[in-house]
Amino acid sequence: QVQLVESGGGLVQAGGSLRLSCTASGRTFSTYHMGWFRQVPGKEREFVAGISRNGGWTLYADSVKGRFTISRDNAKNTVYLQMNILKPEDTAVYYCAADVAGSPSYVARDLDAYDYWGQGTQVTVSS
Repeated sequence: QVQLVESGGGLVQAGGSLRLSCTASGRTFSTYHMGWFRQVPGKEREFVAGISRNGGWTLYADSVKGRFTISRDNAKNTVYLQMNILKPEDTAVYYCAADVAGSPSYVARDLDAYDYWGQGTQVTVSS
């Protein structure tokens, strides 16, 4: 079992920055990949970024590449999403997720690959 708690969401003007955090408990954090997803009302949840268990490999959606950075601190059981140059279209509820059963060498974009989810944190970007 893995429990995930996100924090760091809020309201920011376009062009600004936010850093989201997700702290995990339960299973040893360094043994599974982590991902960030986001969802707006009426749309499917979409992949934002993923990171391998040791942090050596990262993956991004095209829409955030160059603006967002995913990182993790295994000593703190925490994964981060640094979001820069925010746009109104980044407004969504952001979720972190844990892939505990996946291949050690593959970070998934697929929502179904992730086994545990946080409760979400709202990010609102005003124009």
